[in-house]
Amino acid sequence: MAFERTISNEDTAALPSARFEGRIVVVENDRQVAAACRDLASQSIIGFDTETRPSFTAGVVNKVALLQLSTHERCYLIRLCRTRLHNSILKILSNPRIVKIGADVAGDLRALHALRHFKERGFADLQQMAGEWGIEEKSLRKMSAIVLGQRVSKAQRLSNWEANVLTPQQKMYAATDAWVCISIYEKLLATPTEARGGTKI
Repeated sequence: MAFERTISNEDTAALPSARFEGRIVVVENDRQVAAACRDLASQSIIGFDTETRPSFTAGVVNKVALLQLSTHERCYLIRLCRTRLHNSILKILSNPRIVKIGADVAGDLRALHALRHFKERGFADLQQMAGEWGIEEKSLRKMSAIVLGQRVSKAQRLSNWEANVLTPQQKMYAATDAWVCISIYEKLLATPTEARGGTKI
């Protein structure tokens, strides 16, 4: 199977929406962090993303507000604007045996490093991987369209991620963004690539 190198905005918009169908767990306090990390520590693969409240002032960058860590069945929305970046979370992000999959991983990690220093291990960036299958697109929306045939909505991207209560639309958007990284990653690895002699990796 060969993936398309690119896809137009029009063709992307015509695809069905990707939607996380599992359980979404909002994490805002120490007890919830501990429970989430117990589950995450038992996983071998996790979808990874962050969200930051947009700034409409030149030169002003807000701190990361949300860390999304998703399994196949559950997505944890860790509200870093409400709780700190706990050591138990850093253990997940530093564990080389747990593969964390994201898009533009370096940018998300920079945002987290602004809160606390840690040594990240076990990360895979779909933007870097996709080229091995001939895919030239770098946005998560278009990589999902090419690999999965599903469109990732970006409608909530510029919403207020520091709001007192996240809306259902925000929660679905954030969970889908993290979870779909797992789906893209697994579909890529299940597809032979000419760059590797047609063998699976």
